[in-house]
Amino acid sequence: MSSRTRAHVYVSGRVQGVFYRASTRDAARERGVDGWVRNLDDGRVEAVFEGTEAAVDGMVEWCRTGSPAAEVDDVDATYENPEGIDGFEVRR
Repeated sequence: MSSRTRAHVYVSGRVQGVFYRASTRDAARERGVDGWVRNLDDGRVEAVFEGTEAAVDGMVEWCRTGSPAAEVDDVDATYENPEGIDGFEVRR
């Protein structure tokens, strides 16, 4: 599992109610990235991505734009040790 990395991401801006979570799920699945995404009560979106370094970095970069209707103000990403997540889900 040493070839995998993990990013824990918080995205702020107009990112709720604009299909951000569904678009994140689709983008992650296209890149073969595992993890999850959910809305937070404070208006941000939280996500965890696990996969190859290139794929996870690609997802963090994708978050800077997000879904077509999103207006991203900031992306805060922290890299961590992977936990072995399998698949990608939208959490409620």
